[in-house]
Amino acid sequence: MKHLLIGAALGATLVTGATAQEVTLGRFFGACEDAGTDTKASVGEACIIQSIINAASEQIEGVTVETLPTDWGNYYDQLKAMYAGGTPPDVHVMHRHRIPEFAGFGALADLSGDLADAGIDTGDWAPAALEAVSYEGGIYGVPMDFHANLWHVNMELMEEAGLVEDGKPVLPSSPEELLAHAKQVREATGQHYLAADFAQFPIGVRLVLALLWQQGDNIFTEDGTATIDTEAARNAITAITQLFDAELANPQLNYADSQQAFLNGEAAILVNGTWVVDFYTAEAAKEETGLDTYYAADFPTLFGTGATWADSHMWAIPSPVKQNDPETYQAALKVLAFINDHNIDWARTGHMAVRESVLNSEEYANLPHREEYAGTAEIARDTPPSPRYGAIQDVLNRELQAIWLTGKPVDDALADAEAEVQDLLDR
Repeated sequence: MKHLLIGAALGATLVTGATAQEVTLGRFFGACEDAGTDTKASVGEACIIQSIINAASEQIEGVTVETLPTDWGNYYDQLKAMYAGGTPPDVHVMHRHRIPEFAGFGALADLSGDLADAGIDTGDWAPAALEAVSYEGGIYGVPMDFHANLWHVNMELMEEAGLVEDGKPVLPSSPEELLAHAKQVREATGQHYLAADFAQFPIGVRLVLALLWQQGDNIFTEDGTATIDTEAARNAITAITQLFDAELANPQLNYADSQQAFLNGEAAILVNGTWVVDFYTAEAAKEETGLDTYYAADFPTLFGTGATWADSHMWAIPSPVKQNDPETYQAALKVLAFINDHNIDWARTGHMAVRESVLNSEEYANLPHREEYAGTAEIARDTPPSPRYGAIQDVLNRELQAIWLTGKPVDDALADAEAEVQDLLDR
């Protein structure tokens, strides 16, 4: 009898294994090898998304998911190489700003006619979320979040500098006030006022863009005219470089170093995204961390109109999967539906949810620090859509870093950036 039971169990395992449809999934967000399947307990982007993926692989009947983690910095180069080689993942994450590029050359499947049957209610998506994944009449992905730059605040340093009122940080309302606050922090604490990744990823670009948008400008127009060599751009850059010139911020910090400086208590403000709110909350609770009292604030308005850089993560399926492999396509849709169903779990990172039912829920409202940056959704901005978004961002990052790292004259950097971006827009 015992042998019969073992044989039956083995037979069931073999049948399950034979019928399970594998879905390969490409993502960034970093690695997390011990994420498990508890989507409520994981901390940080990498572990939260991996716990959702692991749970999907465990809970979706007849489907297993193999994660193909890749490096954030090289992700789109790797993804393009996989498409070119005919081996893209069955499902992959991407940013909203990349849809014109990938959908434009036919790489992404139009999901619009299949989402309802997969159990995905697009009517529950916030209007901006539906817009984020729409392109030329089709829906090319399932949105997962809105994310934006915040000002992450060390309240202890701000308190020492006299920049806290009614339990909230006092943030600057002009470039002049920004400099004055920075000097206050330096004099009171001996620490830098502001830290950010100015030397590696384009966090500095996003900071400059926010200050451009606050003046009613952008880096190019809807009709494809580059508008970078402007007085507004000079104002935005000066607001930042004045801190470098006065040694109130360090332009040589990369992403990891700027974050560590903040966590060590060596900077009052860190400019970074929504994606680190839960991580910083957890770090602030640790006795050994220099950050003790943490606050997540909306990006302040230094010029006329509130604005901060923002984007959206979404999940796409390659068009060849839909065209050539209907079984994998249906399995991939189930994975997208599972991720959509767990939008509240992903929102624990600090990202803003995309589903109205989640946004209006008590569970979402009770997430840590959520009220502190409740205004961010209303000031979220980005450049006009362009298939050249990635290349344009690279140009801006290179030229801005040349200003604050090598001393390139601002006029030269802006003129060079405008000429190169115009060339990209004209292609």
